[in-house]
Amino acid sequence: MLSLKYSNLHLECGTDEAGRGCLAGPVTAAAVILPGNFANDLLNDSKQLSEKKRFVLKPIIEEQAFGFGIAHVFQEDIDKINILNASILAMHKSIGQLKFDPEFIIVDGNKFKPYKNVPFETIVKGDSKYLSIAAASVLAKTTRDTYMDKIHEEFPMYNWKQNKGYPTKEHRDAIRKYGITKYHRKSFKLLPEQLTLEF
Repeated sequence: MLSLKYSNLHLECGTDEAGRGCLAGPVTAAAVILPGNFANDLLNDSKQLSEKKRFVLKPIIEEQAFGFGIAHVFQEDIDKINILNASILAMHKSIGQLKFDPEFIIVDGNKFKPYKNVPFETIVKGDSKYLSIAAASVLAKTTRDTYMDKIHEEFPMYNWKQNKGYPTKEHRDAIRKYGITKYHRKSFKLLPEQLTLEF
């Protein structure tokens, strides 16, 4: 059973990202403040949910949340500042979209940088422990998946509609055959034999 709060503060925000391990596309983060009476039996870490359930939950979270924000950091910036900094930047941007400044932030994972002067706690596997982080994981994942479906239309040979930019065998085979696109992260090891890859 997921807990509603980590702190006893009213405006506690949970934040999480999606797409950190992908070879293409943005890293996307969301931040969510849930009301004190929020309850939902379906809500869990987005990785534990089917795509259908994630898209059922998305409008429920957006409607019932006290506030939410969603932000992409795109591949050009990932290549400049690295994926860890890009993930934290996406989280900061999503928190910046909230209607209210949070009093406390809970973060999925073990790395974060202070946002303004707001106290925070990093929580490993936080998306399977706290509802606001789980809600953020659902918003981040569904928003990023929708974006990947859109750019799939431009480059269907990589099958991003299916793999969402993750390093599947099919995605890597397509990179070998067709090279890379403007959506690929050039700082990532796109292929195991990357030393020989021509950009």
